[in-house]
Amino acid sequence: MIEVRMNNGLKIPQVGFGVWQVEDEEATPAVLHALKAGYRHIDTAMIYKNEAGVGRAIKESGIPREELFITTKVWNADQGYDQTLKALEDSLERLGLDYVDMYLIHWPTPEFDDYVDTYKALEKLYHDRKTKAIGVCNFDIDHLERLKQECTVRPAVNQVECHPFLQQNELKAYLDQEDIFLEAWSPLMQGGDVLNHETVLAIAEAHGKTAAQVIIRWHMQRGHIVIPKSVTPHRIEENFDVFDFTLTDEEMKKFASLDKGERKGPEPKDMNVR
Repeated sequence: MIEVRMNNGLKIPQVGFGVWQVEDEEATPAVLHALKAGYRHIDTAMIYKNEAGVGRAIKESGIPREELFITTKVWNADQGYDQTLKALEDSLERLGLDYVDMYLIHWPTPEFDDYVDTYKALEKLYHDRKTKAIGVCNFDIDHLERLKQECTVRPAVNQVECHPFLQQNELKAYLDQEDIFLEAWSPLMQGGDVLNHETVLAIAEAHGKTAAQVIIRWHMQRGHIVIPKSVTPHRIEENFDVFDFTLTDEEMKKFASLDKGERKGPEPKDMNVR
């Protein structure tokens, strides 16, 4: 396992386990298997409706709390200062925890214009030690610039869709400049065409690895935090078996050539669902 240090000094495992689209009852065995495989970073959210299942796995695992890194997120309908404070309390109850390691705003929903107040609530939760780090998801540069002007705690991460077909180069350059980690959701493009691309398959064959493994390694070498998701035991293990090889500079250049700005999810500015 590799850990990276965020801008507040807190370490986070670079490869985590995502549970988006995992039913609550299914989340418990999936997370237990991930923890057995070596994962220590679990990423959930209120809207996934599986925080209770994740919490059961944490409890049943017997792993000391301080060895785990747990992230959850405030959903769009719960944004606003007071609502956000309550939302984390509700998430903690479902998770069976006293604190989370990171709390994120799930989407900026700019049409409603309350992500600044929501972030100020995250700052209070951070100062109150209900969360060890705070950050955002799906924020564009203009959203981040506004936080920079109106808030005081710099986000630790910006969790965004990112994979070889959507490399987010402009945003990545900005985040690097601001010392904010890019955390990649949908890192394997939800099992999309990228897993069958001839360039990716050739690189995988050269290393005796799968397409998913070399893509996760590409994320790591770009300096991303990455949270692949699976409920299939051998794939959960496979996605974590990425620490014993390195992509060459030439292979990284080949990956760079795959970018075509292709999204699976919505544009952040257009995602205003509550």
